[in-house]
This record gives sequence, structure tokens and C-alpha cells, in this order.
Amino acid sequence: MSKATWQLSEGDEIVAGRRALERLGGGGRYEAYLAWDERLHSLVVAKLLRPDQAGDERALAQLTAEASLLDALAHPLLMRSFGAVLDGPRPHVVLEHIEGPRLSTLIRRHGVAIEQLLPIGLDLARLLRYLAAEGVLHLDVKPRNIIMAGRPRLIDLSVAQRVSDIGGLNAPIGTENYMAPEQCDAARFGELSPATDVFGLGATLYEALAGTVPFPSDGDSFPQLRRAPVRLPRHVPAPVAALVLDCLAPAPRDRPTLAELTEALEGFVDNLPAPRLSRFRPGGAARLRGLDRV
Repeated sequence: MSKATWQLSEGDEIVAGRRALERLGGGGRYEAYLAWDERLHSLVVAKLLRPDQAGDERALAQLTAEASLLDALAHPLLMRSFGAVLDGPRPHVVLEHIEGPRLSTLIRRHGVAIEQLLPIGLDLARLLRYLAAEGVLHLDVKPRNIIMAGRPRLIDLSVAQRVSDIGGLNAPIGTENYMAPEQCDAARFGELSPATDVFGLGATLYEALAGTVPFPSDGDSFPQLRRAPVRLPRHVPAPVAALVLDCLAPAPRDRPTLAELTEALEGFVDNLPAPRLSRFRPGGAARLRGLDRV
């Protein structure tokens, strides 16, 4: 079934002073447009509620919550917000336009060498520690939500939650292939916590290392509730593989904390051969001196 769309063309006005340039994509409730903002004199991304969602109280409440979180958070690796229009015919948030491919695109087209992936993982772990300290869970960490613009930038707070509001959640939340068991079945696995984002980061690192998600769908929902992840390739150093698999432990208490994850990744990155951030080549894992001793 096709989703309702605004069908905005180049030059169409979203609101006064903000015009659509091209459609970037969208999800169930939203569609995103590259836009020109006359006040900022800059390209921005306008994330609009779809036409059939614009008058829905629940959808408006979710957009308002996302706008509030974006206003409250400030981190170099988190997409910035430049305000929101929460009333009128086209409710939307105005987001920073970040140039660069998504991590999912790099994985699919080229693969990601482990020398490049470990610093990415460290950056993301540090960002998730910041969010946890601010009392926020992202709940949708996945390669598609990471834009590679020099350093990784995490986007999309559509389903992010304040820890203080977690008790009100009673349905699955997130993207199935990257959801922790507690996101699928809180009654069985417990409430969401920073360990939930550890699982999402673990699933992201796993996909980058293996080229596939850790729990491929077998036609049924939530395969992560029924089986262990597929093994990582043999070229992945054992300590790295062990850390990633620990992040995917079914029970939140069995996963490393964000502090432990950050410390372990710092150790791996410190042992990478120089240069760390350029000239990555396939098969680099075999040249990672010292990782097996960390």
C-alpha cells in the first residue's frame, strides 16, 4: 500500500521562507525533503508528518517529543535541529543537512575495513554515553541512521525516549533487525535501559563486520528472541568478535555497560596501526597488530 505524500516539487513552499528542493525519502509517519531556508540562507532537511498523519494527535505528540529532545541535546556527533513547526497544515522539524553516505550504503557497496570501523564504534559508544547521561535512549541505532561525514553522525530521534517515560511503553519499538529483546518483549526481558542501545550498536558493528544482520529474518517476527547470532567471519580478531557478541547478549545485565564498551573500544583503537583514518584496505584485520593481546 502506497503511503500518503505531500508530492512537493522543487520550489514548492513548505511554510513561508522554506521551500522544498527534492524528496529524500521517508518512513511510516514521515517524509523528508531537502529544502532551502531563507532565514538561515542554508540547505536544511524538513522532516514532515505525512498528510494523513498531520492531524493525528498521537503523531503530533511524537513529533513534539522529538523536537523537544533535539532542542535539549547538543553533541558534535548528533544531528542538530533548527526548530520546528508544530501547528499549521504541514507540521515538521527542521534538521541539519549532513553531506555524506549512510553507513548502510558503505556496508552494502564497499564493506567497511575493521581499521575504520573500530574508531566509528568508539565515537558512537561515546555519543550513547552522552545520551544516557542526559537520560535519553536512542532506541534505533542502525547503519541507516549513521551518516559518514568525516566522523559518524547519528540521526533520527523518531522513537527516542527519555528514561523517565519508559514505563509507559507497552508495545515493540525500533527497527526489527536491530532491536534488543526487551524492545520486542519488555514483559519477558525487562525495561529499556542504556543496555538497549548497547545492543543496537552491537548489531550495527556486527553487520559492518559480517555484511549481514546478526539475526536474519526467517519469515517470523523477532528472530533475536529465539536464536543466537550468526557467527562472525574468522578474520575478525577474537577480542573484537567477543565484545560485539557480548553486546548482543539476550539479557541486558549480560551486556557490557557503555563505560565498559567505550573502554574496550579505546583499547582496540589504541592498538591500531597508523594511519588510523585513511588508506583503509580490505583484509586489514590480518594486520591489526596487538589486538589479540588486548
